[in-house]
Amino acid sequence: MAASQPTILATSIGFNQGPAGEEEWLAGPAYRLAVELARPRAEPRTCIIGTASGDPAHSLVRTYSALGRLGMVVTHLSLFPQPNIRDVPGHLLAQDLIWVSGGSTPNLLALWRLHGLDQILRRCWEGGVVLMGCSAGSVCWHLGGTTDGFGLPLRPVTDGLGFLPYSNSPHYDAEPERRPKFLELVASGELPAGYATDNGVGLLYKGTEMVEAVTELEGRHAYWVSRGADGGACEEVIDPRYLAP
Repeated sequence: MAASQPTILATSIGFNQGPAGEEEWLAGPAYRLAVELARPRAEPRTCIIGTASGDPAHSLVRTYSALGRLGMVVTHLSLFPQPNIRDVPGHLLAQDLIWVSGGSTPNLLALWRLHGLDQILRRCWEGGVVLMGCSAGSVCWHLGGTTDGFGLPLRPVTDGLGFLPYSNSPHYDAEPERRPKFLELVASGELPAGYATDNGVGLLYKGTEMVEAVTELEGRHAYWVSRGADGGACEEVIDPRYLAP
């Protein structure tokens, strides 16, 4: 089976640290939610795409372990130094879930377009493969957002894939520049209205509608940010549904 309609879980939710420390990553309940949305026929097939962080081997190993513990059949697509999969469209279209790591949003977008992944991933999304990501893996699906991919201070990304007709800002409560920069960019019109997430919070989109916010951490929020009649930014707090461990 596949998701009942095109589905994206765009988050500020990474992996939790396990008992062994930084070398051990654990996937929380948001990842189980993504599998439920994918409605797999058997063991869920999941492909990791780590382009935004440069496909580092240590992150891949930890991500394989974290997702494998949830019973997923895990693969990955690397673009460095060349694609490690011969039939990229065929492989990605056969997945139940595609997980995209954080890192540099502008680098991710440039390389994906160079390799045609923008079009392949749109086919996956339209075909019912659930797309999930954190940070850069959240911003990329939107029209644009905030990024530290050029270094600090934060700068806007205005050429996102545009599957979702909004802007996006992750790490809203965790990085001091995120909130004021996002408010500034929406107020100026450089970014369209959009959604922001505190760390631990994700946005569930079905089609292009944001149907609910979810969180792994109590007390965290999502936000709808739009341009007000006075030319300033308006911020509406969204209370997310808590996903119990």
